[in-house]
Amino acid sequence: MTTVNNPPADSPPDASPPRVGGWTRFVTARPRLSLLAALVLTVLAVLAGSGVADKLGSGGWEDPGAESTYATEALEREFPDSQPNLILLVDSGRASVDDPAVAAEATRLAERLSGEKGVVGVGSYWGGKAPALRAEDGHEALIAARITGDEKTMGETLDRIAPSYRGTQGPLEVKIGGIVAVRHEMQTIIQEDLTRAEIIALPVTLVLLVMVFGSAVAALLPLGVGIVAILGTNAVLGALTEFTDVSIFAMNLTTALGLGLAIDYALFIVRRFREEVSGGADPTTAIGTTLRTAGRTVLFSALTVAVSLAAMLVFPQYFLRSFAYAGIAVVLLAAAAALILLPAALVLLGHRVDSLDVRRLFRRGRAKSTGHGTEGSTPNGTEGSTQNGPQNGPQNGPQNGTEGGTEDRTAWGRTATLVMRRAPFFALGTTAVLVLLGLPFLGVKFGTADDRQLPSSAESHVVQQHIRDGFPGTPGGGLEVIAEGRATQAEYAAYKERVAALPDVARVDGPLVKGDAAYFTVQPEGEAVDEAGQRLVGDLRATEAPFDTKVTGAAAVLVDSKKAIGDQLPLAAAFITVVTLLLVFLLTGSVLIPIQAVLLNALSLTAMFGAVVWVFQDGHLSGLLGFTSSGSIETTLPVLMFCVAFGLSMDYGVFLLSRIKEEYDHTGDHERSVRLGLQRTGGLITAAAVILAVVMVAIGTSRVTNTKMLGLGIALAVLMDAMVVRSLLVPAIMRLTGKATWWAPGPLRRFHQRFGLSEADPTPVKQPNRETDLDTDPETNPDTDPETNPDTDSERNAVGARG
Repeated sequence: MTTVNNPPADSPPDASPPRVGGWTRFVTARPRLSLLAALVLTVLAVLAGSGVADKLGSGGWEDPGAESTYATEALEREFPDSQPNLILLVDSGRASVDDPAVAAEATRLAERLSGEKGVVGVGSYWGGKAPALRAEDGHEALIAARITGDEKTMGETLDRIAPSYRGTQGPLEVKIGGIVAVRHEMQTIIQEDLTRAEIIALPVTLVLLVMVFGSAVAALLPLGVGIVAILGTNAVLGALTEFTDVSIFAMNLTTALGLGLAIDYALFIVRRFREEVSGGADPTTAIGTTLRTAGRTVLFSALTVAVSLAAMLVFPQYFLRSFAYAGIAVVLLAAAAALILLPAALVLLGHRVDSLDVRRLFRRGRAKSTGHGTEGSTPNGTEGSTQNGPQNGPQNGPQNGTEGGTEDRTAWGRTATLVMRRAPFFALGTTAVLVLLGLPFLGVKFGTADDRQLPSSAESHVVQQHIRDGFPGTPGGGLEVIAEGRATQAEYAAYKERVAALPDVARVDGPLVKGDAAYFTVQPEGEAVDEAGQRLVGDLRATEAPFDTKVTGAAAVLVDSKKAIGDQLPLAAAFITVVTLLLVFLLTGSVLIPIQAVLLNALSLTAMFGAVVWVFQDGHLSGLLGFTSSGSIETTLPVLMFCVAFGLSMDYGVFLLSRIKEEYDHTGDHERSVRLGLQRTGGLITAAAVILAVVMVAIGTSRVTNTKMLGLGIALAVLMDAMVVRSLLVPAIMRLTGKATWWAPGPLRRFHQRFGLSEADPTPVKQPNRETDLDTDPETNPDTDPETNPDTDSERNAVGARG
């Protein structure tokens, strides 16, 4: 996987220059035309994706093929009055809700609501004196109704009628809630929060990129790639809404991955291009080398991330499938922009990619104040800039990159050396800490998303909280049983008695009969979706009846969702595992490294899962982070977070493993390869992880709890993976496995030689012979250690592949 840029000193003078391949010619033949075409396509994407948020849904947690879904649809069809999704919370102030003036005004309000287009099944406490619709303090009562239509239609109806009912109505004060209000308010807040997150993330990301690159011009390139990927994905989501349901939550992933991965890929490519140009290559040749090395690694990395996200397609909930649609689209678009548009821009910029070097101002200031030092002195940073153009040669190229200045290289090299010298300690210690951080997840409790996803000040949250705290039983939170098939009143009565005798049943209402169908409402004694409520679902479904029965309600939806995820989880896990093993084998040719990659990636996620339960389920830090804990985790969230975080971990794993493999192919020295691999990618991976974490934290400022959990959880996972797993655990494990790390049986070796990923034919390596060769072990001969004597590695810096 090595690519020669400048021939070694002893090479013949007529050594041929690096080959420019067909893909390089394709992307660089007409760079201005390529960028113009990209601009036109981006404008079209903006037009196609405009207003996409209004087309997205805010549900999707239920299994469309489940019994509860069928029962809900049957009730909506046969008994629309039984499924209220709009609630008016009527506050009578100091007066009682039974006061004649209050009752008269509330009755007029209910009658006016029943005359609204698209509203059916209006009922109220004043219409039937149902005790469940009256607060225990006697000062609040409910009016319930159903808004018909799909999500978009219901939202439009709510927007039309809400201003006429919200607020002061004579002696009454009215607040609007219910499922339709919760989802509509959630959709609005997510759109507002996403805009705010972009406003936060973009400038902070730009500042970080300038710190990494030094050059403002180079820093703008990754942002451009990310914006193209985001706008293109919005257009894809808009097109998908014409054929299937897509969740509004997927837009958050689009922004996060679009910026994060585009920056990762652009960092990798721009850094390599700058190295090649600083080594004397012309821009076209530099792009050719960059695409053969870093470009192939970027493509490989994008495939691994897309595979992890594609696993969500096996689940029936459109909430999860939406993230697969958005994630796969944004990953592929980010990779395409990085491999097509970015090379065209780099060819046009050439040496000007280092223009507007803002760090030069600080270096000049230091030189004047200290009286020594030069403009070319090495600044502190992650990615150096090429200050003096190609004439400097490789030795004076990137000052302070992950490959460049001796200070940063020595720091990462010393870390790798220390870890490998104490490999058992770091392997066991790091693993123990990660497992300990993940222990809270053993106490996870799964639930459904409800109004507590919204901030406590949200109107629909306030309404439902009043109902939970002040009304008897669980209004709107019971279980509903639809009975299909002709039956007598005696049979209905006998079934009702059997249901009433079940454990944890507070009361049974009904039946309401219509033709050959009837429905019962079963109120549980506890919370709607607690363990007792979920057991009651199973008991109801097992209760004998002379007719067909189907059970729905919040607890039934939760039970069915957990079953759907549990049924498909092995398939998703097997898909991710098998494809990841295959892809990493194609990259490395090793049997052991793919297994290590899968296990260590999974281990890197333990801190995220432990923190999710400790913070969002148990409520620690809820005041600081501004959310209301519901005491449970929405069922689909762990699956989503695993797939996204696992893919991002593989992204960084590919960067590190590809470089270690390259060094091993070049030298045949296992420990040196691991050390140099970490030394030359540690800064890059850390910088990319910090930038992605900034984007995810910006997403995590959302006022919707699920989005906050997604953003903050993945930010933690990314940082733990880059700073703990890649920096400590990977080199420790690879030191313990030694040369066996690269073993593969003969048939698999031949398979890899034929089909494996290789950036170039590796240079034949003379294996070190301790008996005849000079001692080149850095632990016994410090003069050969690049961490203590970097000049011994100058030739390697000149000719080694940087991808």
